[in-house]
Amino acid sequence: MKSEAKTVEEYISELPDDRATQIAQVRKIILANLPHGYEETMNWGMITYQVPLSVFPDTYNKQPLMYAALASQKNHMSVYLSGIYTFEDRQKRFHEAYKETGKRMDIGKSCVRFRKLDDLPLELIGQTIASLPSSDFVQYVKHVHSTSKRRKD
Repeated sequence: MKSEAKTVEEYISELPDDRATQIAQVRKIILANLPHGYEETMNWGMITYQVPLSVFPDTYNKQPLMYAALASQKNHMSVYLSGIYTFEDRQKRFHEAYKETGKRMDIGKSCVRFRKLDDLPLELIGQTIASLPSSDFVQYVKHVHSTSKRRKD
């Protein structure tokens, strides 16, 4: 369910009441833990936390570098944690910590799907969001980008 909303508030107001409440609560956790340098905006039809193009314009798709996102889908809600999935060790630690919560894991390549707020380990989501400063994320992406450019040359 891709939204055409222009603002986060508009996006949330378009959701059914139960979804709006749950998305707003997850958003509150994300914002409380979001490191300096990321911005909250609407992009790709969902609430997105990204590195602004003014900070890092050299992305492969000319779009801001997405760190995380939050969305209401047809059959579930999702938290996208793109930032940690660029680092194999962070991804592994996240999966291990998630299992330790005892909550059912419903995880895709970069998304954590949940049907109700009780299914989501909010404390872990907050810790994960807080764990990667934007400068470290950008440095890593720059390194990967320069390495792949050299391979092509």
